[in-house]
Amino acid sequence: MPPENGTETRIAGGAGGVDADYDDMFTLADSSDDLAFALGRISGECHAVAADPDLLASAALAPVSAARFTGALLAALDGPDGLTAQAAVFGVRALGLRTAVASYEATDRAQAAMIDAVLFTGGLAAPIVLPVAITAAGLFAVTHPEVVMDPPDIQELLTNHPGTVDAVVGAGPGLLSWLPGVGVTDVPGAADLIANLYPDGRHTVTDVGVDANPRTQDPPAGIGDLIDGLDHRNGEVSGGEPDQIDVRVITAADGTRSFVVDIPGTKDWNGPLEHNPELNDLGTNLHVLAGDVSTREHAIAEALRQAGASGTDPVMLIGHSQGGMVAAQAAHDHGSGTFDFNVTHVVTAGSPVGRIDVPGDVQVLSLENRHDIVPHLDAAANPDRANWTTVTFANQHGTIGEDHSTSVSYLPAARDLDASSDPSIVAFRESAEKYLSGDQVENRVYELTRVP
Repeated sequence: MPPENGTETRIAGGAGGVDADYDDMFTLADSSDDLAFALGRISGECHAVAADPDLLASAALAPVSAARFTGALLAALDGPDGLTAQAAVFGVRALGLRTAVASYEATDRAQAAMIDAVLFTGGLAAPIVLPVAITAAGLFAVTHPEVVMDPPDIQELLTNHPGTVDAVVGAGPGLLSWLPGVGVTDVPGAADLIANLYPDGRHTVTDVGVDANPRTQDPPAGIGDLIDGLDHRNGEVSGGEPDQIDVRVITAADGTRSFVVDIPGTKDWNGPLEHNPELNDLGTNLHVLAGDVSTREHAIAEALRQAGASGTDPVMLIGHSQGGMVAAQAAHDHGSGTFDFNVTHVVTAGSPVGRIDVPGDVQVLSLENRHDIVPHLDAAANPDRANWTTVTFANQHGTIGEDHSTSVSYLPAARDLDASSDPSIVAFRESAEKYLSGDQVENRVYELTRVP
């Protein structure tokens, strides 16, 4: 992908990421332990030779030769470079490697906690700092009337500096803590507090048939095709209409089946304290950010059952914005009574998913436009793990909507990844082969509705 404004695409995590290096260190530690045990066992067996009765009997007949043999044997076993010493060296190496990995991981966790603490403290200081900032802004406006007459484009300002959103969201819990009786200390806690104002209800799922659109007729052959299917479904759903997802049932030449679920983003920005039949609403965002199992997640599970997916069939969940959040949360819950399906892969586009703990048996690919503010709404970076690859690219269009758009921003970036030779992307494509080598596909559409 070509650089924009001097900034190239950045790929973090996955097979070429830091956590993969941690895994390699653990593997080396295990190998060192195995070698230390083997050398120690051989050394013990060889020590037994020195006490062999036949050797002791021969010492009476040839004491000099017996002494030389015993000395050479003990030197090979217990000398500075002997088997016993080497066993100890490899044992110490294994311990050192495990200690180093534990230290690195603890440092990573401490850094993340420190960032949260700094943002929280900013929220605590907001009631004191904001009046000063407002006063300063007013004085600046008086002394610089040209800014008032020609104000900066807020959308362009935000999309050029999306980290501002991290600061505001991260400070939210600290600001809320000023309220009497409110004890939230982090972003999920604040989201949970507000989510209580949005009753999640129960779900109904309606199969509305097979999508005959030409874009849905061919099995996906790459990451670009996966996002193209998501973009198609995203364009079919509008605010005020029933929530829709689709399930692509991919059949291989040998008859085995895989399932790809396309989950669009938020379409309904509703207010609190009212029943809303649309599951793709603001309330679902809050529930998922809080770590709840949302009604939309339950509805997607029901759609998979209706599509014929079993608990062992491989499932890939693909989501834009809120859809990616729900996909990641479902992956967190997969294999349980909550989401009893074999989720092997998750693909997110423009989704704030950094705080969702996706298990290591699920491969995650997250696409994030550097100028899209939505991935910043959880005030957390995606983890650098062997099973989680994050691709950050730069598609600046100057508006929040276009920078977040699947068709304008994310689909072109996904197409570029099909030609990528980055080891993390190559590994993800290879791991997803079952979804990308189908013989035929059927795309079934489901309407999801919330009932009280």
